[in-house]
Amino acid sequence: METQASSLISVRGLTKAYGNFTVLHGIDLDIAEGEVVCVIGPSGSGKSTLIRCINHLEAFAEESRITVDGIRVQPGPALAKVRAEVGMVFQSFNLFPHMSVLKNVMLAPMRVRKSTVPEAERKARELLARVGISEQAEKFPGQLSGGQQQRVAIARALAMEPRVLLFDEPTSALDPEMVGEVLDVMRKLAGTGVTMVIVTHEMGFARQVADRVIFMDGGRLVEIGTPAEIFDTPREERTRGFLRAVLNH
Repeated sequence: METQASSLISVRGLTKAYGNFTVLHGIDLDIAEGEVVCVIGPSGSGKSTLIRCINHLEAFAEESRITVDGIRVQPGPALAKVRAEVGMVFQSFNLFPHMSVLKNVMLAPMRVRKSTVPEAERKARELLARVGISEQAEKFPGQLSGGQQQRVAIARALAMEPRVLLFDEPTSALDPEMVGEVLDVMRKLAGTGVTMVIVTHEMGFARQVADRVIFMDGGRLVEIGTPAEIFDTPREERTRGFLRAVLNH
């Protein structure tokens, strides 16, 4: 199958194994520029591994092929180009604890994009305002709530002006009352044209913001469709069983 002309991300035959255990089984996927895709499924289904392969945080089988904006994702000089275009927001924030919130957001543009200090600071303050925590700029991550730290992590990812944002269960480490503030920021982002691939357990959020929803199980893409197709009229019994379990929980 050829890459679609409009695909920003193209995945072909993606296979990933740990020893004898295969985590991903020959996945094919195209994601268009500006598309918001939510990936749902049970724990251990390969969701996080899939998005970590997109920027090669996980190595994958040599015969597999992933391209981002036409650049093949593989070890070597091109990987830095891919990573400059792909922002990642993790479950566990991964902020530098010894640096202020402001400096956490300034760091990558200065190192990678060679922004000047005034440019990087102006941009960082704009982004902290955009995610609703401008008043926290001089604090250190340890002085912030989990929800605030995750919003800093989103601002940090946006500071590189990426074409793609990958979210690996960004609310799963948060206390329940902090989930909403992070999802609100992500809802606003979903309307800005940035391509987003979001691994999430938040079914209401996926229904609301996604252009397409992917249901994964056992390292395979079981079903892909619009939110209405997946949540209201799923074709596959495995999808129906999963949704019954999580929505009635």
